[in-house]
Amino acid sequence: MAVFRRGITYLQAHLLSLVCALALASLALTPSLVPRPTVFQGFLAGFWFMVGFQIGYALRELWRMTARRVRRATPQPESEHPRAPHRSTPWVPPLIALVLLAYVIGYGLLVASWQNRVRELVDMPPVDGVGHARFFASMLVIMGVLYGISRGIGALRRFVAERVSTAGGSAGAARRASRATGAAAVVVLVAGLAGAGLAAVGTIYAARDADTLAGSVQPVLPTRSGSPESAVGWDQLGRQGRAFAGGGPSASAIGQVTGSPAMEPVRVYAGLPAGQDAAARADRVVRELERAGGFEREVLLVATPTGSGWLEPQAIAALEYLYGGDTATASMQYSFQPSWVSFLFSPDLAAESSEALFDAVHARWQELPAAQRPKLAVYGLSLGAHGMQGSFENLDDLRSRTDAALFTGPPSNSQPWRTLQDNRDAGSPVWQPIYRQGREVRWQSKPGDFAAVAGDWEQPRVGYLQHATDPITWLDPAVIYQRPEWLAGPAAAGGRGADVSDSMRWIPGVTFLHLTTDMLVSEAVPPSHGHNFGDVAVDGWAQVLPGHGRSDAQLASIQAVIETINTHDPIWE
Repeated sequence: MAVFRRGITYLQAHLLSLVCALALASLALTPSLVPRPTVFQGFLAGFWFMVGFQIGYALRELWRMTARRVRRATPQPESEHPRAPHRSTPWVPPLIALVLLAYVIGYGLLVASWQNRVRELVDMPPVDGVGHARFFASMLVIMGVLYGISRGIGALRRFVAERVSTAGGSAGAARRASRATGAAAVVVLVAGLAGAGLAAVGTIYAARDADTLAGSVQPVLPTRSGSPESAVGWDQLGRQGRAFAGGGPSASAIGQVTGSPAMEPVRVYAGLPAGQDAAARADRVVRELERAGGFEREVLLVATPTGSGWLEPQAIAALEYLYGGDTATASMQYSFQPSWVSFLFSPDLAAESSEALFDAVHARWQELPAAQRPKLAVYGLSLGAHGMQGSFENLDDLRSRTDAALFTGPPSNSQPWRTLQDNRDAGSPVWQPIYRQGREVRWQSKPGDFAAVAGDWEQPRVGYLQHATDPITWLDPAVIYQRPEWLAGPAAAGGRGADVSDSMRWIPGVTFLHLTTDMLVSEAVPPSHGHNFGDVAVDGWAQVLPGHGRSDAQLASIQAVIETINTHDPIWE
């Protein structure tokens, strides 16, 4: 009974805080585009519960402070019969406790239903008992950590208030000093954690860039950067450059899959140590292409990597299999930080690097006799798609200077993607747009989408690979205050993509936060969903670069191999 009474007393004292905490935790658990790992979802629920609790506490303190000021400013009439203190009905607190408990249980069941529906739509199994246990464990851990921090700040506030009182300060001065100390502690803590986090990211990724990914072996063939004949040393490629140059299919592997003769693909790359700036690295790449015979291949691909220098292995290998290794892929590093850091703190870096590399390759390519030039294609994934598109003024410029372009999962501020989306043909949905009847550019979510658009697709062709459930593509500040078109209505009525849950609702501010956190797990879903595009690379290249001559059987064999490629968990790249 003593424990029960203490619980009721705590409920009475912190009811507003508990209501605010449950409200924010409830919003954090509403459906989003992609399912989150249970541990991560528990972390978010616990974090927002404690944030809401502190907001409720602040509101209560503000109310008390305002009430005190009103009482002081309002004369109180004298009365011969003082008012008896108010006593709450004894059954009200237990009833409130039961209502809150019923809400937690009922809402928890609803959340489980929501999440399993989201998982079903992206071809993932439902959460089992172990998953629920992980959710609660991670939620309790983060709540405990934040509660400990809160208690520490509270102790610091009390200490400051006591010192002010001991020094002869008034009660009001002590309260003001206590509040100022609490606010300063929160600011210092948040700023310190953010600064330490960014410093740690820089340190970690600098060390990673100097490391070599397991399975990356220095090439011996002259067609690869980092080989003994290369002017770019193995140690000048960076972690992801070594994975690129030392990986991919060989001529024999291509021949076994396609059943036809193949060449050794050319792969050239320049890491950050290969040049003091983008222009110097681009010059090294052009010289590597000349040395390795890249300008003599049937297809020459200029590719922009993600923030850390990573290139999606499926996309590069798919092109090499399609064209029997008669290809050359050129790329270079512009950062060793993950994409989100590069995007936040150096948003123009990817575009500047892309432009430097493409212009250098294009200038040398133009010097060749027209009949001897390889097909010139460009590619980029995510931040790489943003950067490579930034190398061109508009769609016309892109098509006039290339023979094909394939962009995967472009961010929402990419151009010309954004303009093309906004000016799509009437009646076509934003997640699967059609622009000018598909004559110049087309969008694909699953294999076959490119070819499903009626009419001729003129060359040069531009293709976009994008999913209705990709938070990186739909993360737009306008979502904070405006319902996005990709959440216009239920899927059956064409108001959203088929794999977007009908239970997902636009909530001002909250939906934007959902997209921000979904970005961190957007690769942790099967292909055809989220930011995972491995299954559409073959069909994407086969459509934007026709002329490969592969039969349906050969395409199926290539597709089967591409689907087995390990992406090395690129979520944080």
